[in-house]
Amino acid sequence: MLVHRRRFLEGIGLLALAAGVGMPLARLVGFSPDFVSSAAAQTADAAKLTAPAASPLPVKSLGDPKAPVTIIEYASMTCSHCAHFATTTFPTLKTKYIDTGKVYYVLREFPFDPVSTAAFMLARCVPDDKYFPMVDTLFETQSAWAFSQNPAAGLLTVAKQAGLSEADFEKCLSDRALAEKVQASAQYGNKELGVDSTPTFFINGKKVPGAITVADLDKELEPLLKGK
Repeated sequence: MLVHRRRFLEGIGLLALAAGVGMPLARLVGFSPDFVSSAAAQTADAAKLTAPAASPLPVKSLGDPKAPVTIIEYASMTCSHCAHFATTTFPTLKTKYIDTGKVYYVLREFPFDPVSTAAFMLARCVPDDKYFPMVDTLFETQSAWAFSQNPAAGLLTVAKQAGLSEADFEKCLSDRALAEKVQASAQYGNKELGVDSTPTFFINGKKVPGAITVADLDKELEPLLKGK
C-alpha cells in the first residue's frame, strides 16, 4: 500500500516492500552517504574504469564503443546538478558527439539516498530500450518526486508512464539483489576511482567533477577529437 511505500522512501530508508524487510538501507547493503571518502584522484586507470567489477549490472551506454572518446558519468537521481546536466548539456552531448560516433557514453549509478536508489532500480526494471528515456524522464521531473512529501507517489507516476504497473513497481522495489547491485556501483566508484560527488565524469580517464556546461564539454573534447 502507498503508506508502506512512503515509509520506505521517506522514513528510515527501508529497502524491501512486499518482503517487509525492516532493515535500514545502510545495514542492508553496507552503504550510506557516510562511507564516501575524499579520494582526490584526477585520473583513473583505464582497466579500473572498464573492469567488470565496476558494476555487477549490465552496462548502460549510448554510442559506438570504438569511438575515440569515452565518457563515464557517475550520477545520483536525486542530485539537482545531475538533473541540470541531463536537461541542459546532455542533449548537446548526444546530438553533437554521441550520435556522430565521436563519444561513447556510459551511465553508472551513484545513489546517495534510498529515494535515488529506488529511482535507479525502476530504470533498471523497464525494458532495455526504455532505460535512457526513463532516466531522462526521472531527471526532467525530479522536482516533482525527489523533494516532495511523497516521493513514492511521484515515482509510481513515472513508472506507470514507462509501462510498469503498480504490481511491477512493488516487485521492482522489493528486489534486494537489484538494490545491492545498484549500491555496488557507488561503492566501486568511490573506493577504486575516487568518486566523492555527483555528477562526476571520466573523459578518457580524466576525472571531471561537476555539472559541466556545453562550453566546458566542448573545451574538454576538442583536443581529444582533433583530426577525428
